[in-house]
Amino acid sequence: QVQLVESGGGLVQAGGSLRLSCAASGRTFSSYDMGWFRQAPGKERESVAAISRGGGITYYVDSMKGRSTISRDNAKNTVYLQMNSLKPEDTAVYYCAASAGRPGLSRSGYNYWGQGTQVTVSS
Repeated sequence: QVQLVESGGGLVQAGGSLRLSCAASGRTFSSYDMGWFRQAPGKERESVAAISRGGGITYYVDSMKGRSTISRDNAKNTVYLQMNSLKPEDTAVYYCAASAGRPGLSRSGYNYWGQGTQVTVSS
């Protein structure tokens, strides 16, 4: 089992940047594919980006391609999401998730979830 804690959210102006972090407990972090998801008020949780356990394969939802970078440091049990050129529509609670499988951007494939971190982008 793995426990996940997100950090790095906050209030930023449109066009700004944020770097989210997700720290995982346990000694088997490198055995999990990791994903970032977000949920805006009144909307379903949607995928943002994902990364394979070794870090060699990444996935991005179309709306975040070119504006975000997912990365991981297995020595630090941490996955990151760098977001640039933020827009008001990026406002949401951002969650990281872990999967023992290889689900890519498929939300249903993730077994473990963090509590989320709020990102608010002002216009």
